[in-house]
Amino acid sequence: MTEGVLPDRLIRAMIAAGEITASPAVIPEQIQPASLDLRLGTVAYRIRASFLAGPGTRVDVKLADFEMHRMDLSNGAVLEKGCVYLVPLAEGLALPEGITAVANAKSSTGRLDLLTRVITDGGTEFDRIPEGYVGPLYAEICPRSFSVLVRPGMRLNQIRFRAGQATLSDAELKALHAAEPLVSGTAVIDHGLGFSVDLRPETGDLVGYRAKPHTGVIDLDRIAHYAASDFWEELHTREGRIILDPGAFYILVSREAVTIPPDFAAEMAPYLAMVGEFRVHYAGFFDPGFGHGAAGGAGSRGVLEVRCHEAPFVLEHAQVVGRLVYERMADRPERLYGAGIASNYQGQGLKLAKHFRAG
Repeated sequence: MTEGVLPDRLIRAMIAAGEITASPAVIPEQIQPASLDLRLGTVAYRIRASFLAGPGTRVDVKLADFEMHRMDLSNGAVLEKGCVYLVPLAEGLALPEGITAVANAKSSTGRLDLLTRVITDGGTEFDRIPEGYVGPLYAEICPRSFSVLVRPGMRLNQIRFRAGQATLSDAELKALHAAEPLVSGTAVIDHGLGFSVDLRPETGDLVGYRAKPHTGVIDLDRIAHYAASDFWEELHTREGRIILDPGAFYILVSREAVTIPPDFAAEMAPYLAMVGEFRVHYAGFFDPGFGHGAAGGAGSRGVLEVRCHEAPFVLEHAQVVGRLVYERMADRPERLYGAGIASNYQGQGLKLAKHFRAG
């Protein structure tokens, strides 16, 4: 098999071969151009603390030490802000040798500040699954800003599969950018493609949103339903800077418009911790075709999910806050992001999760 991220066609082949298992069976809507959406199962366990199973230990064995109570999700249940839950997923894996997997939160999950990670039996890392893994998958969910109503089958995480080494070196990334511009403006390439924050919009002075501390519950099935003003404070500035408050969660936008060519995928990674007391982006998969063929042909902005840590921090316009790590695809997907599939964020600018009404 060619090295790279496996596209939709090869994900379907893994399902047919029993390398991806599921009960109930995988539905077509789960298969994305370069990833598979993972579905919540029927029960959630409220646990005392986040944990990893560790070598030689099953998650269900360790769960017995941390479980506080369990909830049936069949008729919907609320996962409360500030609590930690473990939910067995409908999918499991029987990975062949040479195929590894990495999971991440879906875009809408990250924009709701839902810390959502996948753990496995014997796992020593979140969201990283080694070749040859055979066993179940679990989602650890910690709502940070808003309590959420969930049901079985909801898709909060997605998983990618890789054959061999897929990451482009900086030299390969520079050559790709020269052949097909990956970003508007000057490309800052250093262990990936750097991107910066936009705090001087071309029109107006709205630069972002800050999550309100005391809000109602968000039903994750309700799309374009909630008034943004009930959950978010608008951030306005004409100075090109904002001060991040410790513990607060922000939605901002990248200054650059980004393009992911059809034969590549990308993952957003945090920038070096030394540049400031904040973390950017909890949801990080960019599918082939993101920004490719967007309106005007100029790519799509990256929405930034920002959480400030120990101390207030001044964020300046054009400050580099993260990087995109590009990966080659093992084959071109049959469908691209934004082309005939439900792609909520193609051609996006500053945009909240799909659950909020525009205006």
